[in-house]
Amino acid sequence: EMNVVISTGDKDMSQLVGPRISLVNTMTDTRLDRDGVKAKFDVYPEQIIDYLALVGDSSDNIPGVPKVGPKTAAKWLNQYGSLDEIIAHQQEITGKVGESLREHIAQLELSRKLATIDCELPLPVGLEDLGRQDPDVARLRDLYARLELRSLLKQLPGESPAEPSGAPAPAASAPADQPQRNYETVLSEQALEEWLQQLQQAEAFSFDTETTSLDYMQAAIVGVSVCIEPGRAAYVPLAHAYPGAPEQLDRSMVLERLRPLLEDAGRAKLGHHLKYDAHVLRNHGIELRGIRYDTMLESYVLNSTATRHDLDSTALHYLGIETIHYEDVAGKGAKQLSFDQVPLEQAAEYAAEDADVTLRLHRSLWPQLEQLPRLKALYEEIERPLVPVLLDMEHLGVLIDADMLRRQSHEIARRLVELEREAHAAAGSSFNLDSPKQLQEILFGQLGLPVKRRTAKGQPSTAEDVLEELAADFELPRIILDYRGLAKLRSTYTEKLPAQVDTRTGRVHTSYHQAVAATGRLSSTDPNLQNIPIRTPEGRRIRQAFIAPENHLLIAADYSQIELRIMAHLSGDESLLRAFAEDRDIHQATAAEVFGVPPDQVGAEQRRAAKAINFGLIYGMSAFGLARQLGIERGEAQQYVELYFARYPGVKRYMDETRALARRQGYVETVFGRRLYLPEIGSRNSQLRQYAERSAINAPMQGTAADIIKRAMIGVHDWLLREDLPARLVMQVHDELVLEVEAGAADAVEQGLRARMASAADLEVPLKVEVGRGANWDQAH
Repeated sequence: EMNVVISTGDKDMSQLVGPRISLVNTMTDTRLDRDGVKAKFDVYPEQIIDYLALVGDSSDNIPGVPKVGPKTAAKWLNQYGSLDEIIAHQQEITGKVGESLREHIAQLELSRKLATIDCELPLPVGLEDLGRQDPDVARLRDLYARLELRSLLKQLPGESPAEPSGAPAPAASAPADQPQRNYETVLSEQALEEWLQQLQQAEAFSFDTETTSLDYMQAAIVGVSVCIEPGRAAYVPLAHAYPGAPEQLDRSMVLERLRPLLEDAGRAKLGHHLKYDAHVLRNHGIELRGIRYDTMLESYVLNSTATRHDLDSTALHYLGIETIHYEDVAGKGAKQLSFDQVPLEQAAEYAAEDADVTLRLHRSLWPQLEQLPRLKALYEEIERPLVPVLLDMEHLGVLIDADMLRRQSHEIARRLVELEREAHAAAGSSFNLDSPKQLQEILFGQLGLPVKRRTAKGQPSTAEDVLEELAADFELPRIILDYRGLAKLRSTYTEKLPAQVDTRTGRVHTSYHQAVAATGRLSSTDPNLQNIPIRTPEGRRIRQAFIAPENHLLIAADYSQIELRIMAHLSGDESLLRAFAEDRDIHQATAAEVFGVPPDQVGAEQRRAAKAINFGLIYGMSAFGLARQLGIERGEAQQYVELYFARYPGVKRYMDETRALARRQGYVETVFGRRLYLPEIGSRNSQLRQYAERSAINAPMQGTAADIIKRAMIGVHDWLLREDLPARLVMQVHDELVLEVEAGAADAVEQGLRARMASAADLEVPLKVEVGRGANWDQAH
């Protein structure tokens, strides 16, 4: 036999303490043996399960017996010995605590079961397998690369980073095998001419700009770097302006010499996030054409979840190269230099490395895409052609009414003061609504509201979903939710948007990100257009501030219920296909099927329940989640789900087959072949596994919707340019496109827009497009 020490602070583990088993809590430097457990809980280890069953534990969802605390539970167990004996003598226990015990006898067995640690679990390893062994370098390299533990990565022998099971293996060379670096700083016209000739002869060349700002509308070029073969690159500094900086070539002259190469659509350009470089070149009057290879998009299409897709992360993941980071040459924080202040010696190596590593990255990623024809087609037919569309949308920007937003900001500020007053009245005392700690004390200490969930540190959670659950029964959580929602709107939009107006254009210029959301959806920042609430009056007023210029209108076109239509296409369910083919109200049709009533007799509550089921199933919602959303018992919600699957068996079959396929191959696909890898689909952690299973069901629908709207954007953008119509795309939000159109051309544009969006995919059900127009976004939506 062996002595066992369990390192834990978890009181549940006290039930395991025995003659050779003790607990140690390294946080408090305390040790618990049998006598220690008795001293701490006033019961012995063999009584701990019964003790926990009586007291309960909200963090472990053990209900316990209301009104029975630690002292009462210990007193009873010392008197009667065990829970079974307490139950046998229940009539002897008097007072309200005795009444509570008798009322909750039925659930005590469940509490006891939940409190019991299963010691009979078969283990795949024995003690002899747990000795120290040699490290698995390949797995460590993969782990360190994924978690960006760079210093640990450097300590490993030089091998290729491994890839999670099911994902394509990186075609990477070990750092030791990388070619010798030969970087040149171009300071003379002769050197420039030599590089220009080499670029002329190159089949494709890597190109990168260094600038004064991350804001693409404000950024000016400080220098450019180029590379035509691995290890051989050049940096052409153009505007470094620190004391003692060497004389550099004239920026206008260099850009004019580069113009024919950069504007030649037939000459392939290679870069990482070339949309940004195209913006900066446009600021200098140059149109970048011939964007053939963008390694950010290559990485994203190949595997959206393997790594972040910035150059530093992708180089580390696929090449095992630790690149020079911007902070390494420019510093951090308030003292960070702008690039034109960075000394040329450091700047040149950093910039040339960017072009060099991008070329090497392309040579690693492109062969992998070529082996996966559907992913290569996704890159060539959707992601790459979308770059000029987003470029034009971002550069044009959208007009906003800043004065309207300022007025709204003042109104929201007054409403926040009112809500604060209401919250103090509901709490019975003053507190800081923005302080989670104070809110926690008021809700769960002072008011005694039930704890729904705890934080990692064991504190009662005040997260939004917890407050929403409490708001159904209590006033203060509802007030807090209203306060938080308005405060976020004010800080994110009504206060911030006017400050984001570009002084030269008078417009707001968001940034659309192609390589962030794992499913393929676009996201946006500065401002984030995706998060403006549509169902609240305040959210609609923010949309009213997005306006058309004089003699123009905004036209908004939205795909109707696109993910449900994709579900019908993917599942092939006959009832679902028929409902869409007949253009029926899908939620009414579902309610009629589930509740067994004629469509014209479906009530409002039945339609609401059907809508919750329709959208809930798309996102893998459980019966528990549905019950919470509808405010019904879990059993009733489970019955709804079972009725739904009985009426739509194709949907059930699709979900079961998709989960099984995801487990088998490690990824799922959209209609157009976009992959979402699910590394946690086989996880032993049930929460991680269930999340991956929900993603497996949702990703093909959400990802296909993303692919469709991207295809629509490309088609609409090209049509507007080809026909020279007085209309331009200005925004993309979820399943909606917004165009700015000359008023006289609105009818023709609306007709063409509807047709092109409806034909962006050929599904088993028609794509329905709803179109509106107005002087502002809210009117058009």
